[in-house]
Amino acid sequence: MPTLILVRHGRSTANTGGVLAGWTPGVALDERGNAQAAALPGRLAALPIAEVVASPLQRCQETLQPLLDARPDLRLHTEERIGECHYGDWSGRKLAELMDEPLMEVVQSHPSSAAFPGGESMRAMQTRAAEAVREWNARVERDHGSDAVYLMCSHGDIIKSLVADALGLHLDLFQRISVEPCSITAIRYTRLRPFLVRLGDTGDLASLAPREEPPGDRATVGGGAGAP
Repeated sequence: MPTLILVRHGRSTANTGGVLAGWTPGVALDERGNAQAAALPGRLAALPIAEVVASPLQRCQETLQPLLDARPDLRLHTEERIGECHYGDWSGRKLAELMDEPLMEVVQSHPSSAAFPGGESMRAMQTRAAEAVREWNARVERDHGSDAVYLMCSHGDIIKSLVADALGLHLDLFQRISVEPCSITAIRYTRLRPFLVRLGDTGDLASLAPREEPPGDRATVGGGAGAP
């Protein structure tokens, strides 16, 4: 079965603004995010990418544009099921104020039971994304062979949930996984089991350096902004 390259979108204006964007329209890459996107074709140069799939949200589409420009033979497929979690009434709100919501503790510690008001549950988010990947695995294998490599550009919580699915981890453990903006995660699927072969690879160790404000023990819903 194919190898899936998961790319989280580049850093966005919502990431730097501390906002939970969700499906809010008009959230674009910031200056650093555009630079990350511009570097993506070089990072992927050695890979014979068979198909390119993206969340419909602007920040993912913008992240892949330099890659599509560099490889005009590739056509972009848009896949709703790998779009961001539907955060409902939380969408567009500041993460700092959401920390005081009782639901946030559930999102952090017991996400399999968390459902966002006016939105979807984290369990439903994982299910739709995993179903999309399995369908795309079959499609890519049918069209390009079992050794094919294809790419999906998605969002932090989606990618973390797919990693948990690949590793057989309960969704309640997925907040222990971290994927930075424009990081690359690779999962090689086989008949018997998936293999996680890369996780959150940015080629940059800056995010491991001590910070003036330590990141703390809470996972950033939607994914953090990466190294400062």
